[in-house]
Amino acid sequence: MFASVRRIALAAAVPAAFVALPAPAPALAETGGPAAVAAAGPTISEIMMDEVIVRTNEERALYGCPELTVDDELMVAAVRQAHYMATTGNFGHIGWRGSTFEMRSRAAGYMDVAGENVGWGYTGSAEVMEAWMASPDHRENILNCEAKSFGAGVRRADDGTFYWAQVFGWR
Repeated sequence: MFASVRRIALAAAVPAAFVALPAPAPALAETGGPAAVAAAGPTISEIMMDEVIVRTNEERALYGCPELTVDDELMVAAVRQAHYMATTGNFGHIGWRGSTFEMRSRAAGYMDVAGENVGWGYTGSAEVMEAWMASPDHRENILNCEAKSFGAGVRRADDGTFYWAQVFGWR
């Protein structure tokens, strides 16, 4: 239980003012770039992102919540945070240049952000989803029936550790 609490966090406060952030430099795919990805197929991170999307909507269905749609802007925000955490080893809701999940979502073009879940060290989508569902605050984000959309991001650090992010939205 302590390890799960240690590895997951939930954002609590909304900043009083939005500060525009420049977009971080695009990350190269784990396989060497876009051309290599097209030839080799999806990366392990892309497969895990898809699994988290499916598992999140399965959990929502079990509790009577409508399915979330995948939003491209929220995907960008989630992937950027997962990439930031994997690159720097800084786990949490504060990201590149002190950004919050609201700031990252708005910088990606999504204005109606609802919440964020992050995690690290889980080796698969089932494991991270189990931990999020066991945490009351993370579970609340996943089962918030008023949320309409979300994005998911997963990145593997050089040491092999996976970093996970979900960002939820109101529209």
